[in-house]
Amino acid sequence: MRSCNEKAVSVTTMAITPFTLTGRHVRLEPLELRHAGDLVAASANSPELYRWSPVPQTEQAAIAYIRTALQWREDGTAMAFATVRAADGVVIGSTRFFDLAYWGWPEGHARRGRAEPDVGEIGYTWLRQDAVRTAANTEAKLLMLAHAFDVWGILRVCFHTDIRNERSRAALGRIGAKFEAVLRSHRIAADFTPRDSARFSILAAEWPDVRAKLEARLS
Repeated sequence: MRSCNEKAVSVTTMAITPFTLTGRHVRLEPLELRHAGDLVAASANSPELYRWSPVPQTEQAAIAYIRTALQWREDGTAMAFATVRAADGVVIGSTRFFDLAYWGWPEGHARRGRAEPDVGEIGYTWLRQDAVRTAANTEAKLLMLAHAFDVWGILRVCFHTDIRNERSRAALGRIGAKFEAVLRSHRIAADFTPRDSARFSILAAEWPDVRAKLEARLS
């Protein structure tokens, strides 16, 4: 499976130390096996909402979903979160950094030897029905992008969405992510067909403008 980081050079990576991102509306806490039941509850009774996203809807599926995320965290390539509503502590979905890549910078380069990723992707994002079209997704994106650019010093964050998912494509455009291309038969779709993906990205130089858009939407 090709990604937005196909030019990245494979280097030795370390497990990512779990961290929590906290906002006014949501808290993104490290996804753990204890969240399995909460994920199932969050995804219940909304099959139409998850046409384009693989979302765990049984206990067994949720455990497998979380175990994969934990293995990727150990590999240093992903950091998954349970999205928790700040007002009542209810888990309303999940999201993650993934496909994190660490480039092989030459000796003497300022970025050589960094423990933080150089590029990565945000995805696996879904919310329960009553959290859609609230501040939850906007604030989660703001928290994650701020961590990526301001803490990790990442160079690029990209997003892929099923080409058929017009709502997701429009949402990415609204926050200032730039459309790059359509990747044909890029990934397996939620309906188990070869999925064409629309690719969007945000560069470090574009982050201040994107931050302003997200903060304006929240206010």
